[in-house]
Amino acid sequence: MMSTPSRKLRYAMVGGGRDAFIGAVHRHAIALDGQAQLVAGALSSTPQKAQASGRDLYLADERNHGDWQALLADERKRPAHERIDFVSIVTPNHVHFPVAQAFVEAGFHVVCDKPLVHTRAQADALVAAVHRQRVVFGVTYNYSGYPMVRQAREMVRAGELGELRKVVVEYNQGWLATQLEGSGNKQADWRTDPARSGAAGAIGDIGSHAENLVASVTGLSIESLCADLAHMVPGRALDDDASLLLRFAGGARGVLIASQINTGLENDLRLRVSGTLGTLEWRQEQPSQLVHLPHDGPRRVLTRGSPWLHPAAQRTSRIPAGHPEGFIEAFANVYGGVIEDIRARLEGRAADPLVADYPRVEDGARGVRFIERTLASAASEAKWTPW
Repeated sequence: MMSTPSRKLRYAMVGGGRDAFIGAVHRHAIALDGQAQLVAGALSSTPQKAQASGRDLYLADERNHGDWQALLADERKRPAHERIDFVSIVTPNHVHFPVAQAFVEAGFHVVCDKPLVHTRAQADALVAAVHRQRVVFGVTYNYSGYPMVRQAREMVRAGELGELRKVVVEYNQGWLATQLEGSGNKQADWRTDPARSGAAGAIGDIGSHAENLVASVTGLSIESLCADLAHMVPGRALDDDASLLLRFAGGARGVLIASQINTGLENDLRLRVSGTLGTLEWRQEQPSQLVHLPHDGPRRVLTRGSPWLHPAAQRTSRIPAGHPEGFIEAFANVYGGVIEDIRARLEGRAADPLVADYPRVEDGARGVRFIERTLASAASEAKWTPW
């Protein structure tokens, strides 16, 4: 997927230690193309667990740190030929901003999980720091990395749907249909805690993915929105169900649903984009298929790995058509874009735009604004809230 590298990039991870689902996903994704290796970390919120987690992954003792501050201090004093090339931040949301800001200000490249930060002020400060320090900053909206999502994007860009009129995106889960946070489940516990998750629940956790998927495929900008947020499970502090109406610049309309209380549903993310010339449909649980319904022809199903797809979709497939490929590979495609951008800077060349294709800090900042505007609309009597 890339030219032969002069060396593997070195990276550190903050968060993602023992019992953390997403940390292992990120590490597997980074390892998939053999372009980078984990050399340092501060893998949990307590020093003992952090260092035990590092030992699990065979980190050298001198680079296995009890907290992220020690990790940063150690990396800053190391000679350039030993220093990490980037840091991956996979902590609960409340830790994103201080860690990302500190590493950016120190001149390190960063990859951060979503949602980016808690507030628009934090997002703006981080965008400014990234521009000032001229570092690479990726945000792991992993669904943007699916080959057929990129195929959909290129078809929209090429005008194959004509003028866009209607966008419907749904992200439905059922794992929080009961008060799971009261059972000791670590993932449910922090995601339903305002101190760690932020002011939003489902709309921040999965609604931010839905917003990014719409923006990535359509390129449309939200002009205003009308939101209804609900706390369906008694005693829950944050929203677990969200329904939004969207108005886009240029006149298109949209619907966004983000719900984690749909009993029995797993990870049902789906997108439908309709224009004057046709419609596209994609589902994350059937990620290798993109359904195209043209206005003047028969329904057709495009499949991942096919030779007639756009190069942006073809290059993000690793195995032949018909073989399952999905979630971790999509993460790997995001990381592949970040790594190409970093490697190009190290080698003094321009990054290949077909490869350096990943969500950036500005995308993360837009996601934070989306969450804030949704919360404002839900709290408003007027409901319709300008962007």
